[in-house]
Amino acid sequence: MVTQRKPKASKYLTTPTRPVQVDRDRSVAGLLEKMEGTGFGGRQLAEAHRIWLDMLGDNTTIMVAASGALIPAGMRRLLAYVIKNRFVDVLVLSGSLLFHDLHETLGRYHFQAHPSMTDAELESAQISRMWDLLASDEEYREAKEWIGGFTNQLDQTRPYAPREFLHLLGRELAEIASEDGVLTSAYKSRVPIFCPAIADSGLAVGIAGARFEKKNNFMFDVIQDVLDMMNVMVNARVSGILNLGGGTTKSFIQQATLSSFLQKEHHHGHKYAIQISTDAPHPGGRSNAVSFDEGLIYGKLARGAHTAYVPCDATIALPILITSLSQTAAKYMKGRKKPNFQFGRELIVDAP
Repeated sequence: MVTQRKPKASKYLTTPTRPVQVDRDRSVAGLLEKMEGTGFGGRQLAEAHRIWLDMLGDNTTIMVAASGALIPAGMRRLLAYVIKNRFVDVLVLSGSLLFHDLHETLGRYHFQAHPSMTDAELESAQISRMWDLLASDEEYREAKEWIGGFTNQLDQTRPYAPREFLHLLGRELAEIASEDGVLTSAYKSRVPIFCPAIADSGLAVGIAGARFEKKNNFMFDVIQDVLDMMNVMVNARVSGILNLGGGTTKSFIQQATLSSFLQKEHHHGHKYAIQISTDAPHPGGRSNAVSFDEGLIYGKLARGAHTAYVPCDATIALPILITSLSQTAAKYMKGRKKPNFQFGRELIVDAP
């Protein structure tokens, strides 16, 4: 009988943890650097910061997938900051996120709720509630009407890819915005926005209202977005993803990785990946969960990919990450070769 040799413990016990030191370094970046020596979510958040810097220094095409009520929760200026500074190159966002951004770009607000407020009294006052956040139903209706009026100005004889439509929407909003948000920053910085589930949003309701009133016959060509996103992926020398939650936005990027065979190209998977999510895989939320195991199995991630799995609410992680980037990213941006895009009915990609 052959006795299996046990590995020595010293093979594994190589890097001790480093307790976080309280000192006079008050920078967020300095705190994250200390957290690299810890464990659990703290270490993963520090790893996410390091990976984002590595992506910037590696001429990576950086794609962000995001959904949920991030704008009502106060993340609008942070997202606009990373877009303006080209810390990201491609956005895949939910329709609700974009509608909330439009609402605030039109000069409206979202508000904090109080625990004593009941759903019944809020409904009676025509107020929408998103957990501890509020919005005026009347103002939301006005934003939807504004969207319908915008589509009246567009060519009614052809369909628009959602990506093309959102670029034009950003241009229109840039003319009136007192402060840049997601749509206007993306337009000015020439960053494409994809919205794979645009029908599930106030944007679509506004367009539907205009059609119902027979004011226009505007239509979307969602397949062009699939082709444009595939083109982004094929032309990326190195690609990286930042997933804020999951759902259709994350799946749309993963789909583009697998559909590159249509151009007879083989994408080797993302070299970098950050996932910030509170979802768990065991109740059936594997596509949203913090693990990247599925992505590795199906070729969505490269072998040996640099990954961080941050089990955290994005409204906690993003302020820390982006504030830290504002302190650390400048030297990584020097000489960065980023993809350039030519906007039209099709998206033309000039590879980095």
